[in-house]
Amino acid sequence: MSDRGQAPFRSGERSSGPQGTRFFSTEALRQYASDAADGVDGRISVHEPVLEGSSPGIEGRRFTLRPGRQAIGRRADNEIVVDDLSVSGNHAWITNQQGRCVIVNTLSTNGTFVNDRRIHEAVLRHGDHIRLGQAEFVFLTREPGQPGAASRRWVGAILLLAVLGALGVLAWWFLGLP
Repeated sequence: MSDRGQAPFRSGERSSGPQGTRFFSTEALRQYASDAADGVDGRISVHEPVLEGSSPGIEGRRFTLRPGRQAIGRRADNEIVVDDLSVSGNHAWITNQQGRCVIVNTLSTNGTFVNDRRIHEAVLRHGDHIRLGQAEFVFLTREPGQPGAASRRWVGAILLLAVLGALGVLAWWFLGLP
């Protein structure tokens, strides 16, 4: 019998039933989820933005903001768990609807801040700094160093004008216009 494709059996876990059904502790499931998340390529897009940790303990850790509402807090039943005593059990919600992300403070003890301003609700933009208690994050919709949509539009417009200008010169030359 092969264990290929199954999660490894760890001490403290138990197996039950002739089919090999296994019961896992909450901590074991959290570890499996973390291991699986580490295997994801972590690409950032407008439709799948991330919160990237920037404070000690979570620095560099990325939390993908999937469509819908995700709870952030210290409790294990949150979609984004932040193990920091300054973060409330259920600190905030982030709603991602078609790439538009809104963060809402849920009556946390130490507050929710966006760009050093205490908020109840705020629309997030690329590069915003978010602080939940003492835990700090950066909201990213593209990889650092990647040009934004506005700069890509400017480059496209300049190229279009250059092509149109070249076509105008060619038309003038072929038609022999004075």
